[in-house]
Amino acid sequence: MLYKHLPLLPIVLPLTGAVIALLLSRSRSLQALWTLATMLTALASSTWLLAVVWRSGQPVVFQSGGWAAPFGISLVGDLLAAVFVVMSQLVLATGVLYAIGSKDSVVRYPTFYPLYLMLATSLSGAMLTGDLFNMYVFAELLVISGTVLTAVSDDRYGTEAAYKYFYISLLASFFMLLAVGCLYVSYGTLNMADLAQRIAVDTGRLLLPGIGFLMATFMVKSAVFPFHFWQPDFHTAAPTAVSAMLSSVVVKLGVYGFLRMTTLLFLPQAETIRCLLVVLGVVGVIFGGLSAIGTHNVKRMLAYSTLAQVGFILVGIGWGTPLAIAAAIVFAFNHSLIKAAMLMLAGYVASRAPVKSAGFDVVTGVGRSIPVAGVLFFIGSLGLAGIPPTNGFISKMFLFSSGIDAAELGSLAFIGMGSILTLVYTMRAFQRIWWQEPSGGAKAKPGGDHLLAPAILIVLVLLLGLWAEPLVQVAKDTSVWLGNPADYIQAVLGG
Repeated sequence: MLYKHLPLLPIVLPLTGAVIALLLSRSRSLQALWTLATMLTALASSTWLLAVVWRSGQPVVFQSGGWAAPFGISLVGDLLAAVFVVMSQLVLATGVLYAIGSKDSVVRYPTFYPLYLMLATSLSGAMLTGDLFNMYVFAELLVISGTVLTAVSDDRYGTEAAYKYFYISLLASFFMLLAVGCLYVSYGTLNMADLAQRIAVDTGRLLLPGIGFLMATFMVKSAVFPFHFWQPDFHTAAPTAVSAMLSSVVVKLGVYGFLRMTTLLFLPQAETIRCLLVVLGVVGVIFGGLSAIGTHNVKRMLAYSTLAQVGFILVGIGWGTPLAIAAAIVFAFNHSLIKAAMLMLAGYVASRAPVKSAGFDVVTGVGRSIPVAGVLFFIGSLGLAGIPPTNGFISKMFLFSSGIDAAELGSLAFIGMGSILTLVYTMRAFQRIWWQEPSGGAKAKPGGDHLLAPAILIVLVLLLGLWAEPLVQVAKDTSVWLGNPADYIQAVLGG
């Protein structure tokens, strides 16, 4: 009976923690420690959920208020949701640790940690809900939290970036409301299991517009080309502890949505959706890689890199074979760890620069006096480029193997070129920061942000590169589970 409430814990724990953190606002240190303890507890609960679901082979479904689906609100802790929530909360916990050691003024605001916990609440809720309208509600809460955290950034462009994100998110909200309206008018339900069951036997008049609007929503959420234009400004201007989350796990909400669309909701139309995802993914890989090479700021470079790395994931989803889906899940998990670590390291370097900035003209040569950060950045660069012994190598090898298995040689060649671009821009950044002489004889500040959080993530990057079997196995099992949507439907609706 206790297991039935497990999908509720990753949502309720950070939500309750946010309220208490607000009450603790008079003591910054106590508030920070409470937030860290809350995130670690939420991570433990989501890990428990994953262990239960993986061991039993069945999802844990919580029907709110005791109302049976599709009439009540369902929270569904299946393998896909559990893996993505563990991934998100693991990175979010390290984000709190980075914020505790950060010199940014924004982390001392009384509302910073409560908003951060609301970010965690909304991301977990959007992935665990079994209802499209409630996904919309959680996604809106995610936007509000991220917008405010960016608007109060120390960066002078924070407010401008927050406005851009807010208004483009309003467009995404409009798209999702239109999708919800189209599907509800056509089928009279928004429960995903019930929708999947009805769509399989009836092509409603507004089904195709509903699919189109939902696609546009998730493209904005994951900053997929051509809806990417808000991302570089937004992620560059946000506080490092926040930008590391936005560019690593928050963008995965769109990836999660695409997986649900192609493996549960729209099976008769899945082939068309997958073809579009392959095209968008390939374009994203090339465009994101070239843009990252040409940018002038380390954090901005990494933001464009996210566009490229999400492209790899979309190609895997688009190929659609069980092996490719598993590879996409592994890639998403590993990318979250690497990208969060790299953005934290960029923030650390910026905090040690003579003028706090991640611009290449400022940070060139700053790394010569901080060699430990250089070692961590080099390992992270290997991870992004997919070079052993990092988990990025496992991601690329698994994805490329699935492409060969699916005989998708054309798109495989394009994303292979994208991998070369990744190596070019990461090594270029490493060389400029840690090998070149600083311009004007500038020296690094004696103090700055702490390295503990990115160091933990880089250790995980190496660990999952050397011992990848558990992650690969859970991804394969998740792929098998996604290949049997009838089991999801039966678990939620009963019968």
